[in-house]
Amino acid sequence: MKNFFILFFLVSVLLNTRISFSQVQIDSAEITSTVPELTDFHEIIYPMWHDAYPAKDYGALKGFVPQIKVSVEALNEAKLPGILRDREADWKSQLNNLNVAAQNYYDAVDSNDNEALLIAAERLHTSFERMIRVIRPVIKEIDEYHQTLYIIYHTLYPAGKFDEIAGLTSALVVKAEAIMQYPREKLKRRLGENVIRFDVAAKELFDATIALKEALKGDDLKKKGEAVQLVHTAYQNLDAVFH
Repeated sequence: MKNFFILFFLVSVLLNTRISFSQVQIDSAEITSTVPELTDFHEIIYPMWHDAYPAKDYGALKGFVPQIKVSVEALNEAKLPGILRDREADWKSQLNNLNVAAQNYYDAVDSNDNEALLIAAERLHTSFERMIRVIRPVIKEIDEYHQTLYIIYHTLYPAGKFDEIAGLTSALVVKAEAIMQYPREKLKRRLGENVIRFDVAAKELFDATIALKEALKGDDLKKKGEAVQLVHTAYQNLDAVFH
C-alpha cells in the first residue's frame, strides 16, 4: 500500500506539465488518474491506521482531528481530472460516506468514547480505501489505452480532426493488443469467473480499434464517427467488467 502511494506521488508531480499527442497539447493532469487531495489525506491516514490505531494511542488518534477536518474539506472541493469523469457518481457517493465516517470520528473524540473512536478510525480508513478504488486505474494496460482514447474522444473527435486521430491508431492497436495479453493468473485472481467477460470485452475492444484504423483510411465521415463511438463503447464495456 505504501509503495502504491509513493508511485501515486511521483505521478502527481507531473500535474503541471503538458504532453503532446500528435499535434494536440494537453495538460497531463487531465489524463492522470490522480486526485492530489486524496494523496495528501494519505499522509494522515497512514500514521493513524498503522501506528496510532494498533497501539490504541487515543491521544494520538484525537490529535488527528484538525488535520482530518482540513483534508476532508479539501476533498469536498476537489475536482476529478477529465479522464475520471465517468466515475463522478461513484466518487460523490464514496465522498459522502467519507464525510459521515469523519463526523463519527469527531463525535467519538468529543464524547471521549475510546471504544467508539477505534471503530470510527477503522471506518474512516475503510472509506478512504474505497475512494482510492474509485480512481485507481483498473490495470496499467487499460489505463494507457484510455489515456489515448481520452484525447481522441474528448478533443480530436468533437473537432472533426480525423487525420490526427488516424495518427494515433497504430499506437492504439498496440495498446489494445497489450490488454489482451495481460497475464491470465493476475486476471483470475482479480476477476475470478468474470475473466470470461474480460476476454470477450478485450477482444471486442481490439476488433473495434482495428475497425477504427480501417475506417479512418476512407473518406466517409459518418463511418469514421461511428467507428470512434464504437471504440468508446467497447472501452466502457471492458472497464465495466472491473466495477
